[in-house]
Formats: sequence, C-alpha cells, structure tokens
Amino acid sequence: MVAESDPAEYLRGYAGLLAEVCATGRRLTRAELDERRALGERAAEAGLSLRGLVRLHLAETRVSWPGRTAPDAVEGVLAAVEQAVDAFAEGYERAQRLAVRQEEGARREFIDDLLYGRSDLGRLAERAERFGLVLSRAHAVAVAAGPEAYEDTSPVTRRVETAVNARFGDRRVLLATKNGQLICIAPGDQEEVLTYFAKQAHAVTDGNRVAIGRPQPGAGGVVHSYEEALGTLELADRLDLDEPLVRAADLLVYPVLTRDRQAMADLVLSALGPLRGARGGAEPLLRTLEVYFDTGCVAAEAARRLSLSVRALTYRLERIHQLTGSNPADPPHRYSLQTAVIGARLLGWPAQEI
Repeated sequence: MVAESDPAEYLRGYAGLLAEVCATGRRLTRAELDERRALGERAAEAGLSLRGLVRLHLAETRVSWPGRTAPDAVEGVLAAVEQAVDAFAEGYERAQRLAVRQEEGARREFIDDLLYGRSDLGRLAERAERFGLVLSRAHAVAVAAGPEAYEDTSPVTRRVETAVNARFGDRRVLLATKNGQLICIAPGDQEEVLTYFAKQAHAVTDGNRVAIGRPQPGAGGVVHSYEEALGTLELADRLDLDEPLVRAADLLVYPVLTRDRQAMADLVLSALGPLRGARGGAEPLLRTLEVYFDTGCVAAEAARRLSLSVRALTYRLERIHQLTGSNPADPPHRYSLQTAVIGARLLGWPAQEI
C-alpha cells in the first residue's frame, strides 16, 4: 500500500485518464477535475512542493503516454494533461490560501489576546512559542504611530518587518499592527532591536513618533509595556515634544506629576492663572516660559527659538514676574513655575478649563 505522504499517491488515476482520453477523444469530466483538485488540496496540506508535483505529472505523462497515438488524438491528450495539471494546481493553491488565512487569523487572535491581557496565561504562553516569543522572559514593546492607519499587509508594515527580520532574524521578535499602529515586541534585554525598529518605522512613515515601554516580566508584562508605550505616545503629544523616539523610562516624572490631578490643577491656576490677564492671553507667555526652561534658562537661546530679540524676551519675563509675582530667573521661584508649566501642558490649559 502506498503511504499517504508518498508524492506518487497524488497522481492516482492520472495515467488511466490519459489512456481513456486517447482512446475516446473526450475531455475530462467535472467529477474527474474535482478529484484532481482534491488531490492538490491534500498535497498542499501534506506540505509537498507544487513544483515537484508538477514535474511528477510531466514525468508520468512521458512514461504513460499511450502507444501509437494517432496524430489527431495527440491534441486531445495534451489538452487533458493541461486540464488535469491546472485543476491539481488550483486545488493546491486554494488549500494554501486557506492555510494562510487561518494562520493570519490565529496570529491576529494571539496578538489581541496578548496585548489586551485576555486568555489563560498558561495557554497564552504555549501559543506564544508558535510565534517566536518566550513569555517567561521579560519583554518590552515599541509602538509607532504614523500619519495613517497601518494593517499587517500594508506596504509600510512589510518594509519595516523585512528590515527588522533581515537584521535580527535569529532573535525572538514579533512585529504586528494594532489599532492602526505598528507594534514591535522584543526581549527586554535587546534594546537595540526596538531602537532599530524605531529608526525604520520613523524612516518609512513620514516622520512618525515611536514610544518604547519599559521591559516587564511575563505575559502580563507585555500588556504593561504596551500600555506604557501608548501612554508615552499620548504624553509626548500633549507635551509637544520634538523627539521622534521617546522612552517611558525617561518620562516617568510626568505621570507622577499628574497622579493627583486636582492638586496639579490648583498649582497651574495659582501660579499661571494671572497670565490670562496679559494682552493676547496666557498662551504666548506660557510658551515663553516653556522655551526658556527648555533652554536651561539661557535667554539668548530662548530668544532665538522664539524668533525674538533678547530685549523682547526679557520684557516678557518681566511681564510674567509682574503678573504672577514669581521671577522665572530666581531659583526659588523657578521650580514652581516650571512644574506649573509642565502641568499646564499635561492638562491642556489654557485651551481647556481645568
């Protein structure tokens, strides 16, 4: 008996078809073509090569070619060969497409469960092995947000994935998309992978921003790092940071500052509320303070960034002192003012009432 995995099994009945077609001149029936398609599907499911199977069909055609074939029957036999091989290939490709869709579906379901913290953790760890992750290790997650939503099949996604796999193909790295953003999950001790992902994502998404969460252990750690990266992206937008790559570890002070929202709101209104009485409102003076503090209180550099003369900048700082009673150049006042400026950006003040 021929084993199911023997390639010759998938040519079953083929030689007999050729002999009958040569004798009768008929074309293959629908049932016969369906049988060829079914054999092609089984061959694909067995993992056999389509190229090798087509070569076997051609070899069998040569060996089984009916003897003394009349010239007018040759065309019919060749047409039957074409029909049979085409039906076989169609079944093979159909099975492959189904397998790809099933694999993509399983991968998407795994990504959803992993990043949302769903499913039994033990079962999740077992499934993770299939996609190259060992959840007993610590992992960190990088999230890239671009000007458009990205899917797994998007050209941008493929380009980033190809670049990362070409460089780190032997690492346990998983790239995917979630809610239109590019996601990279890597072992927590391989910062170079996430940094390279960020560089590639920034290059191909027209200057997007990438955030990297801190390494966290276990399956739940992946969720924590992912949520931290998302929060860092949002925080960077609210602070209007210029950096294309932001790390959660570098911005930990900001969530601490806003943990007591009411206390921060009180500080903002107390320290900066009087700026609303200035001509043009609070925003120009708030921006002046922000840039002044960002430059380390170097007036010349702050003036350059604001496209002001140093004299004009000095006037603004004096006006802030008059309105608030706090001198930005005075160290005892500077800390409260700077903290209030950060709080204003985090809370969206003065555009939003707090």
